[in-house]
Amino acid sequence: MGTVTTDDGTTIFYKDWGPRDGRPIVFHHGWPLSADDWDNQMLFFLAHGYRVIAHDRRGHGRSSQSATGHDMDTYAADVIALTDALELRDACHIGHSTGGGEVARYVARAKPGRVAKAVLVGAVPPVMVKSESNPGGLPIEIFDAFRDALAANRAQFYIDVPSGPFYGFNRPGANVSQGLIDNWWRQGMMGAANAHYECIKAFSETDFTEDLKQIGVPVLVCHGTDDQVVPYEDSAPLTAELLKNGILKTYEGLPHGMLSTHPDTLNRDILAFLEA
Repeated sequence: MGTVTTDDGTTIFYKDWGPRDGRPIVFHHGWPLSADDWDNQMLFFLAHGYRVIAHDRRGHGRSSQSATGHDMDTYAADVIALTDALELRDACHIGHSTGGGEVARYVARAKPGRVAKAVLVGAVPPVMVKSESNPGGLPIEIFDAFRDALAANRAQFYIDVPSGPFYGFNRPGANVSQGLIDNWWRQGMMGAANAHYECIKAFSETDFTEDLKQIGVPVLVCHGTDDQVVPYEDSAPLTAELLKNGILKTYEGLPHGMLSTHPDTLNRDILAFLEA
């Protein structure tokens, strides 16, 4: 574990496990979580000989609670600072939800040789919010409600989200895990309220269309059809179409947080993609 300091003085916390000469995988977490959300995957790929790295986005987890920079351009710049410091080459970048947007923006701007492959899991691209150019998106009022709930009672909001739509625990017959709910709350409350508040705009309103078009490396796009946070139809199929070398993997009935509810399924498919 270590830290990298960015040009604006923000400290980015990261984990770095495994052999230095192992193939690197960089994990990018969702909102409002931390690198800890990838613990299962990091242990899995570590056991398969990979070097696994995960960072806390600025304002999240153990990274600095910065006053500024809560936008996708800065998030990508922070990843550039991290990958430069670690001198990573031919890495696979895997992003969930907001982290998927971060991956798209970073990979589109990465230096030659830095990235070999990418994986987007329940990711926000191409763009979430509804507009004339994105009629299938979610109304801005939904994201305004997120901001209102966060500002009013962040602690309760961070119980309600994982207890309901994030993991699909609001579905009849769902196998509810109190541990996942508590861990989601723990990770969320570690971060800064201002960063989480501003990140809602970053993940919902950023348009990644041009980023996706620029990416030339193979990209695996994984998405559950019962994703109640990032609806499937307005995300994964559109993303795969925009990519030069995109592979769409659809998971019938799986929720937004499938990396935690169905890790064995996701890990197996990502490993096959990496080793193909």
